[in-house]
Amino acid sequence: MRRRSVLSAAGAAGAAALAVPVLGAAPAVASTGRSAVAGSAGSAVAGNAAGSAGKQRACLEIRGVDISSLPKNEDNGAVYRRTDGHRDDPVRILAASGVTHARLKVWVDPADGYNTKARVLPLARRLKRAGIGIWVDFHYSDTWADPAHQAKPAAWADLDVPGLTRAVYDHTADVLGALRRQGTPADLVQIGNELNGGMIWPEGNWEHWDNLAAFLKAGLSAARDTTPRIRTILHLANGGDNGLYRWWFDNAVSRGVDFDIIGLSYYPFWHGPLEQAAANMADVTARYGKPCVIAETAYPFTLNSEDATNDIMNSPSQLTDGFPATPEGQAAWLRAAADLAAGVPNGQGLGYCYWEGTWTYRAGNGWDPADPTSGNAWENLALFDFEDRALPGLRTLGRYRG
Repeated sequence: MRRRSVLSAAGAAGAAALAVPVLGAAPAVASTGRSAVAGSAGSAVAGNAAGSAGKQRACLEIRGVDISSLPKNEDNGAVYRRTDGHRDDPVRILAASGVTHARLKVWVDPADGYNTKARVLPLARRLKRAGIGIWVDFHYSDTWADPAHQAKPAAWADLDVPGLTRAVYDHTADVLGALRRQGTPADLVQIGNELNGGMIWPEGNWEHWDNLAAFLKAGLSAARDTTPRIRTILHLANGGDNGLYRWWFDNAVSRGVDFDIIGLSYYPFWHGPLEQAAANMADVTARYGKPCVIAETAYPFTLNSEDATNDIMNSPSQLTDGFPATPEGQAAWLRAAADLAAGVPNGQGLGYCYWEGTWTYRAGNGWDPADPTSGNAWENLALFDFEDRALPGLRTLGRYRG
């Protein structure tokens, strides 16, 4: 995830090529027409998708938050408060709310020095002390990797495909091995982020599936070699696009790529109605015999902005029917997302993760890691309000279906 851009796959399973990338902000989607009353929206949709196909989950194993921006936010003076206004360690606030996992992205050599092994290790120690599981998200880039951006790390620029394959293995093993040696082994790991069009472009893009498979296998092998009990995730965006998921995972599986969990980004304002996501999750878990997790979701608690940067979500036209941009609407969306995951047939929905829930506004921590003056277009989708207090949605995330 980054300031949104989209590259979607075209065609049915086994399609030979992707659609041309569409760069720029993704459009709002049509409304679902569902009510947000006490989480009934998600349960109704998920129940319809599951039908009589098997047992659904009452409780979700994964109720996570991506907190990748937290160290930089704190270094720029951010504070976090409980709902009563008292200041506290944000990791303790997450743990007290019932959050089970924290997702941490890893870049190779970013301009600002954050989201690296050196930054992840101390944050992992804090999470371990709080009893929160660690979920590592490798981007294999020096900056944001997403469907329209998978830039090769500068240090890898002159490597050929065997060299890149080795670099993926070594980088993955270096970070995960360091986590294990300090007594904070990762529970979950993503080999790549929003891989619709591959990774490490151009060698690993959608036109070079054999190279992409080699890169994926290298990362997966490194994860298992360093952390034998880790569970591996392959993650795409556009969680309602079944054609994309069949095309992508058919290609991966046919080349012997062995993974544990299917990860999906699903944002209702970009990725289609709940019914569509529920159908996709039911299909891919059955087709590939793997459980799934919603690796990213979010919803605004207001359409106002705390800084001068125009936020990603800023217009009523972008909202999903039944889910207002209020603290209560955000919490209702989290219930719907939890119900969506819980409703995957045969208990194959492991849970969900809220993207960048601690990325509140602080000058110096904007979108561009190379530009400290860049703004934050996400603060109205965080799980803390403009007074730094935990929103009701945080407790919903941790406790609902917990």
